[in-house]
Amino acid sequence: MASVRIQETIVQCLSEAESNTPEVQQKALQTLCSITKVSPQNRNLLAQTDGAVSTFLTLSKSSSPVVHSLSLCILFNLSLNPNLKQSLAEMEFITHLNSVILSPASPESSKLGASLICSLAMFDKNKARFGVAGTIHALVKVASGHRGPAAHHLLSSLAELVQFHGNCTVAVRSGAVEVLLKVVESTDGEDLVGTSLSILGLLARFEEGLSALRKTDQIVSSMLEVLKGRCMLGKEGAAEILLRLFDESEGCVRDALRLPDFVSVLADLSVRGSGRAREKASLLMKKMMDANLDSYVDESPLLLQG
Repeated sequence: MASVRIQETIVQCLSEAESNTPEVQQKALQTLCSITKVSPQNRNLLAQTDGAVSTFLTLSKSSSPVVHSLSLCILFNLSLNPNLKQSLAEMEFITHLNSVILSPASPESSKLGASLICSLAMFDKNKARFGVAGTIHALVKVASGHRGPAAHHLLSSLAELVQFHGNCTVAVRSGAVEVLLKVVESTDGEDLVGTSLSILGLLARFEEGLSALRKTDQIVSSMLEVLKGRCMLGKEGAAEILLRLFDESEGCVRDALRLPDFVSVLADLSVRGSGRAREKASLLMKKMMDANLDSYVDESPLLLQG
């Protein structure tokens, strides 16, 4: 009985959502946003109603900031249902979401656009679609500019997308490594630092990302500064990146050995960090100890000759 009433409400609200009277239209959209906020069943009922999704896609392009945001809100609610993620991720809509994050009508619009991208990208088969549609490039471009209230939402979307190897390549070629390192160096926001380093850690899993990090000036010093900071998620990310760099580059290990406080910072982290941070700090200390011993062995014949 309840589902029948909900269905009747949906049909009525859909009709009113296309009204020429702003008050009626906005109230209808607010009702639909409310009834899809929590209930997966209501989301399915709305999505299965003829013409519903196409109506919200059209209204999400409205010049009215309120109608625009409410429509995105409803689409975001629908995207929370796993069975609806693939059908919502049409190329035309993805292209529209790119324009939303590049030229948002409001901070709320930017947050909703980024949240929709992240939600839809959680369905793995959608990840490649976003890469092809230029979403990675758009996210990197926005992250390189002024960091507003939607910054964390945008970085979270990028973090979700680069879990797919092909998107990592696109991100690196779009300049993501340089942009993310600047975010790490220029912000006091722990969430932004932690998320940026998580993304860099994901990029470092593959040669393109690791090579870009290895070629970055003072990369070891930059990661040391993160290890000295307050953000534990950032410390975990920095330690992960250093492990990958040390595995691939003896030069990075030598750079670390030249930094007077590097070992003491690692020792502190191995005792007072999170479980994950302690584990990675211990591995880094072992690598540095092995490298130091190797260096001593290499030099010892010269010492004996002397």
